[in-house]
Amino acid sequence: MLLRRGTRIASEPHLLVLLCHPNLGRSRVNRAMRDAIADLDGVTIHDLYESYPDSDIDNVPFEQELLLAHHTVVLQHPFYWYSTPPLLKEWMDLVLTWGWAYGRGGIQLRGKRMVNALTTGGAERAYGPEGFNRFTLRQFLTPIEQTAVLCGMVYLPPFAVHGTHRLQAPDIERAALEYRAAIDTLRDANLPLQRLMALSRLNADLSWTVREAS
Repeated sequence: MLLRRGTRIASEPHLLVLLCHPNLGRSRVNRAMRDAIADLDGVTIHDLYESYPDSDIDNVPFEQELLLAHHTVVLQHPFYWYSTPPLLKEWMDLVLTWGWAYGRGGIQLRGKRMVNALTTGGAERAYGPEGFNRFTLRQFLTPIEQTAVLCGMVYLPPFAVHGTHRLQAPDIERAALEYRAAIDTLRDANLPLQRLMALSRLNADLSWTVREAS
């Protein structure tokens, strides 16, 4: 479900995608990823740049209500200067407040899950001790991981699409379908967490998205 202002928030716990791309109309990969999950039941897509075109997050209570209504939060964004687009950082600064998300009495997000779903122009081999960027993608995401941990959340390995500048249409379609499979499974409350924690990125091995026959 694509969230619009005034949309009623569902009461049952499910998955929230915080989509944060400053120019989604020109994005090939993030737009394809969004479109691939738009029709999934139990998935709310909240486009921050569409909701706050002036880059002023002026409705913190609504943002906190969204978090309360979902058990999993996916931060979908391009990887900008080894971090997030500025509006997502502003969202974290303003919404994850002391006494609510962390600190004394800040238990509202405890037990929920957080995942980064990101795209980067660099190839996967560029991330690591021997690569051009010197550090792994997970190391660059350490501040977000620690933010999640401070809030009592379970932080999962990222879903990462590498080398986006060189991807052709079939590659983008495949990445979008993999994202759909991951989101479709992540919205479930029960996950093989120990197995997922061992992955460098969630889409390194998508066998965990195959549902067991009941």
